[in-house]
Amino acid sequence: MPNAIEIYSFPLSGHAHRVELFANIAAIDHQVINVDLAGGEHKMPDFLALNPAGQVPVIKDGETVVSDSNAILVYLARKYAPEYLPQDLVQEAEVQKFLTLAAGEIAFGPAAARLITVFNAPLDEDFAKTIAARVLGKLENHLEGRDYLVGDCLTVADVAIYSYVAHAPEGGISLEPYPNVRRLLQNIEGQSGFVAMPATKAGLLA
Repeated sequence: MPNAIEIYSFPLSGHAHRVELFANIAAIDHQVINVDLAGGEHKMPDFLALNPAGQVPVIKDGETVVSDSNAILVYLARKYAPEYLPQDLVQEAEVQKFLTLAAGEIAFGPAAARLITVFNAPLDEDFAKTIAARVLGKLENHLEGRDYLVGDCLTVADVAIYSYVAHAPEGGISLEPYPNVRRLLQNIEGQSGFVAMPATKAGLLA
């Protein structure tokens, strides 16, 4: 039997959580190895040998090492769970569009706002909240009459946007104005195998 995939992670990283979430939902055999970011483990030689960028997540699948959360989602889907990556070219392009959104406006919007409140990151709060409102508005409009972002079932696109959108309140961003977005989050949370990312004190107070 092949060994379980190793997922190098950090509990409060939304990027890492999306990989763990997908591995759980898709029932991909894996083990999570938490990296001590506060202790600088991600800058140590052993970890840098896996990912020279010194960031989580990273996966090790036998001799194959893949970094970057969205790249990992695509790799895992193609190799182990192709039902989560559409074969239709137009739908596959749509998925890629949302992966870009996750790496762009979601990262600079709700994810950045959370970094400010949870980790005291030296970022522009007004800018982050402006971007967050814009991207949540885009998602809200796109999801009108839809249960998922692409097609009629869960794909890696939904997984990619989930963690930082679901935890947007930790950055002081309310999801109340976005019922379609909240419905999508509920649909993801209803999946067999769903695992939540731990809430921070900021999230509990939001």
